[in-house]
Amino acid sequence: MEHSATVSDEVYERARLSRDARFDGRFFIGVKTTGIYCRPVCPANPPRSENVSFFPTAAAASEAGFRPCLRCRPECAPGTPAWAGTSTTVNRGLRLIAEGALDDSDIESLADRLGVTSRHLRRLFARHLGASPLAVAHTQRLHFAKRLIDQTSLSMREISTAAGFGSVRRFNDTFRKTYGRAPRELRRGGDTPVSTGALSVQLPYRQPFGWRELLDFFAVRATPGVELVTSDRYVRTVRTGSGHGIIDARDVGGTLSLTVHGIGTENLFAAVQRARGLFDLDAPIDDIALVLSHDRTLRAWLKGSPGVRVPGAWDGFELTVRAVLGQQVSVKAATTVAGRIADRYGEPVDVAVDDLPDAPGKLFPEPGVLARARLERLGIIRSRAQTIRSVARAVASGELSFDTAQPAGELHAALMSIKGIGDWTAAYVAMRVLKDPDAFPTSDLGLLRAFDDADGRRLRPAELEARAEAWRPWRAYAALLIWGSEPGG
Repeated sequence: MEHSATVSDEVYERARLSRDARFDGRFFIGVKTTGIYCRPVCPANPPRSENVSFFPTAAAASEAGFRPCLRCRPECAPGTPAWAGTSTTVNRGLRLIAEGALDDSDIESLADRLGVTSRHLRRLFARHLGASPLAVAHTQRLHFAKRLIDQTSLSMREISTAAGFGSVRRFNDTFRKTYGRAPRELRRGGDTPVSTGALSVQLPYRQPFGWRELLDFFAVRATPGVELVTSDRYVRTVRTGSGHGIIDARDVGGTLSLTVHGIGTENLFAAVQRARGLFDLDAPIDDIALVLSHDRTLRAWLKGSPGVRVPGAWDGFELTVRAVLGQQVSVKAATTVAGRIADRYGEPVDVAVDDLPDAPGKLFPEPGVLARARLERLGIIRSRAQTIRSVARAVASGELSFDTAQPAGELHAALMSIKGIGDWTAAYVAMRVLKDPDAFPTSDLGLLRAFDDADGRRLRPAELEARAEAWRPWRAYAALLIWGSEPGG
């Protein structure tokens, strides 16, 4: 769906002519004379204004009949935040599509998971993204495959499998139809892939990007044996499909380099998508800053942390256990106990990382294991151990799910129904597992004391909640900003 002539289009026109990098990924340009679509930063000579159309997403440009530009490579643009803050259903739908919900299913099934009709879902996608759910899924697969062609030495069969095309014939036909040439021809004409013994993929992100702040956050919470944070990288063990492996992430200036070890090609796309959520690469940082900067205190902190991100979670159960362990104890103490749990009950991972001899070697235990674990022997008080076992049993039985299709309120209520879990833990899990941008643990002591006045008076939770109303729908980012402002936060 092409944009109609609006004030926004005038802004897009100026951004296009000036190649403003701040708009990269926020819209795409369809060039009517060539039939291609480009990023605003495309190095080609800009076409005449009457020959361009603006689209909110790459999928919208593709559905309108335009093909990706081989010079600016739309597949390398940061994630499009056109939907952010406008529709929670679209948000959840995009997350499910990113997880492959339409690879082996249809729009009706996706709509059922989201609790809406397929007609309404199509209407929401058209309104917020300018494209249908199927077009979004198709463009997602196409762009991922193109990045693998450019960046890796995987065979075309492996890339076809990784990108979810189902067959090499379908893969080849799609590329011929889209680019007018076979995938092998695109590789010969692009960058020369370099094989290093492990597979690395470059993940674009929206700048500014607070990689240092993310590493600091993960470092104090890294579960020994499962996660490792160094001065410049984050490494952890992961389950993928029926297997397991290790992911290794580093910032290389403008993109996040994700190296996977021991992860099969068929699980590569899922691993990459989870990593994007783990590091919150697609956060609409300009929109967030615009809202939060209205608060004078937050505005000052934003100057020091302009690339604030909300750290995600690789696994919802693992994060919930970690949150329960952190109740009423220090972060350091909770991290130590989490390491004991992983060491005692975790499954070993036999995957080597060549330049990291002390790489993590344990998977965090699965719910079925901890449902019957004698956690008290590890120094966990009885009530907290019982809460963890209750969570584990609820997940193992299907009563508690971390499915990203569910509204954050449903997960919040399900967690609150378990004895020993309060509002803080439920909000924290929604923030990091479901990536709810508005989740806000109002009772958090760190958030409350951040606004102590000169006389040392501390806000009450109700007062903080009232102040935070102006931060919607980005209260989770406000929380991370406040925590990061604390000494040792």
